[in-house]
Amino acid sequence: MIQDIQPHKLINRYDPARRAADESLIIVMKGDEVLVNGDLFPRLSELGTDADRLIYLFEFEGENEYFLLDVTGDEGFAVPGGYEFVNVRAFRRSGTAKKSRVFLAHTAYQLARWYRDNAYCGRCGKKTRLDDTERAIRCECGNLVYPRIIPAVIVGITNGDKILVTKYKTGFAHFALVAGFTEIGETLEQTVAREAMEETGLKVKNIRYYKSQPWGIVDDILVGFYCDVDGDDTIRMDEGELKVAEWRTREEIELQPDDYSLTNEMMKMFKEGKV
Repeated sequence: MIQDIQPHKLINRYDPARRAADESLIIVMKGDEVLVNGDLFPRLSELGTDADRLIYLFEFEGENEYFLLDVTGDEGFAVPGGYEFVNVRAFRRSGTAKKSRVFLAHTAYQLARWYRDNAYCGRCGKKTRLDDTERAIRCECGNLVYPRIIPAVIVGITNGDKILVTKYKTGFAHFALVAGFTEIGETLEQTVAREAMEETGLKVKNIRYYKSQPWGIVDDILVGFYCDVDGDDTIRMDEGELKVAEWRTREEIELQPDDYSLTNEMMKMFKEGKV
């Protein structure tokens, strides 16, 4: 999956006192785009940027420390030679970028949007500031805002030697699994049962946890579950959300073109008879 970057490790402990040096790596965001040269991020020495504009992001163990520079709306920003802004999703789909750099870009993108969206307090409307001790945004009115992380489930519904695969009505073109966001007052297991019923009309049982995955491109923490169909296996597809929902045997499963997603790993595990 996208976070599987061993032997390296993302050290995401926030250090507000950290200051960038010339060799520090900078993830430059402009809206939904990231500045890259192939799959390389620039160093501070290449940007000619005041280090005071930077926000410490994280350390990539075995490589370097990373800082954020958000130039959204900055028409005066000069793109250094060899670099270009690339849409974050296109960067992930390029097929040439190292998985670790895609993961770092996703995580930086999530934080950049959070900083950008909370420049002003949602309670009183005043300008906010970065907290002095933790990764949080603080307002003088007392409002304290932490990075937004949205729980969502990925559901592998099994029926003997078959699993239910789906295709979204719009957007992502490859096969996937039932998925959805957790609602207020709902457990993850209740989300699994509700999404299975809403998207496919199926009751499920034996809900069991598999694995989780951060998915910074949409602020998610994805939580994977397998479960079994309970009773009638007739699919009643939600045509407003899906264009395909069907049972497939292990041999018939078509995997996604890369190994980044929890969804793809869950389909692969079933295809190989490991669950």
